Amino acid sequence: MAGAIIENMSTKKLVIVGVILLLFQAFSFMVGGLIAPSPTTAVNYLATKCVDTAKTHHKGSNWFMPWGSDQCSKIRDFDEAMAKRIEANNIVFAVHIPQQHREMSAWFQFMLVILQLDIAFKMHNQIEDGALITMDVGLAYRDSTVSEWTEMAHSLEHRKLSCNFTAKKTFENEGRYYDCDLLPFMEVGSVAHKYYLLNIRIPVNERKKVNIGIGEIKDIRLVSIHQNGGFTKVWFAMKTFLTPSVLIIMIWYWRRITQMTRPPVLLEKIIFALGISMTFINMPVEWFSVGFNWTWMLLFGDIRQGIFYAMLLSFWIVFCGEHLMDQTERNRFSVYWKQVGPIVFGSFCLFIFDMCERGVQLKNPFYSIWASDVGTELAMAFIIVAGICACLYFLFLCFMVFQVFRNISGKRSSLPAMTKARRLHYEFLMLVTLACAAMTVIFFIISQVNEGHWHWGDYTVQVNSAFFTGIYGMWNLYVFALMFLYAPSHKRYGDEQSSADQAGNSGEDLHLTTTITHADGPTEIYKLTGKGAQE
Repeated sequence: MAGAIIENMSTKKLVIVGVILLLFQAFSFMVGGLIAPSPTTAVNYLATKCVDTAKTHHKGSNWFMPWGSDQCSKIRDFDEAMAKRIEANNIVFAVHIPQQHREMSAWFQFMLVILQLDIAFKMHNQIEDGALITMDVGLAYRDSTVSEWTEMAHSLEHRKLSCNFTAKKTFENEGRYYDCDLLPFMEVGSVAHKYYLLNIRIPVNERKKVNIGIGEIKDIRLVSIHQNGGFTKVWFAMKTFLTPSVLIIMIWYWRRITQMTRPPVLLEKIIFALGISMTFINMPVEWFSVGFNWTWMLLFGDIRQGIFYAMLLSFWIVFCGEHLMDQTERNRFSVYWKQVGPIVFGSFCLFIFDMCERGVQLKNPFYSIWASDVGTELAMAFIIVAGICACLYFLFLCFMVFQVFRNISGKRSSLPAMTKARRLHYEFLMLVTLACAAMTVIFFIISQVNEGHWHWGDYTVQVNSAFFTGIYGMWNLYVFALMFLYAPSHKRYGDEQSSADQAGNSGEDLHLTTTITHADGPTEIYKLTGKGAQE
């Protein structure tokens, strides 16, 4: 009785399929490393100090431009402000994104802005412990250099200062700068407009102790990070190519499953579910973000990736469990609730964490969970726990694969019909699964650390592009290979099998019987693994 394609395929053909998939895998890495630019670009901005006087209040526009025909009245530094008796409340820090003579593009997908403060040391104005800076921030946009600015967001934000002064606090060291940590400032989920304008005020109120004990701020610097347009186009092209590829093999796979007279077994069902989740994450809906101002695309992308992670991790547990040769009657999803339950719970926690950050940012792009002590501790704890859980999951998966190898080796004498080559097919697929799991865990940990600490670089960005496209290609190739290799062989269809085939297979059935007793019988995989076997 013939079963899945992997059971009837010769080793030579399996090697050919493996080489082809390996070439596609190498190509996916090369696309990111050689064709695509770096995933992101970081641009530095120095805020211009504008003066908000009574005259500018009555001009009909409350937005201050650092340059251009409608530029604001500027000062060079705070010494000039003191000489002109300009109060701190009348100073507005203005930043135009992008820089002069440039335009933003919808291909940039998102915009993350980080704040850096240049604070000078003064004996009479030192940074107090636990100092909190309050900022009145506004964001505006326009699509023409002559049109009026339209307000996009406005908020009163608080950020805790974390600064160190490495030198001795003496009068001789006055004017030296503190070493301050970067502060999360803003994240926008789409870049639908050509020009953006940030106005930042640092109001001072001695009676309410607002912005008191924060040191002497000299300058405000911003770092704007956005996705490269070239990388976006390569990423969209990969999604557009891979979506129909996986969709076609998924339809072909399920069509072969449904042509069997028996109902599909658990392994076949979960492979199909994995194909659905892969198709869901593949769908290139991001093309619409180029033409529409969909600020929720980042959140939607995180949700899609979370669903795929949960499905992939659950699949590996069931996949290894269904290949264990024990006396447990499996082929039921409820058998794996102890292993899959924590994965579902962890995925739900990931969703809640994401909603607390990017969900709120849909209304207020200046919000950040890293802005408060509690939020920072929770976020760091989440990242650390997520990394530890990912490593523990991989170790548990390694243990399950080891059990599969040990049980298959220990029961070879009870499987005379199972050739050595066929056993090697399963063992090889197990090792491939383990390699994919290792790469996925590494990718998950690196992506969490990078997102948490805003790492970027110049000489490693091409490597990062290759890693992104390579892992994404690996997922698709792995799912593609599973649906192809575990699809029922064409020899199984219909009732036109020769009597010689039936006679040859009946002898094999005498050795291994299962609980699946439909006309088409179990696949060879279930005979090999002995699900419900009577030992």
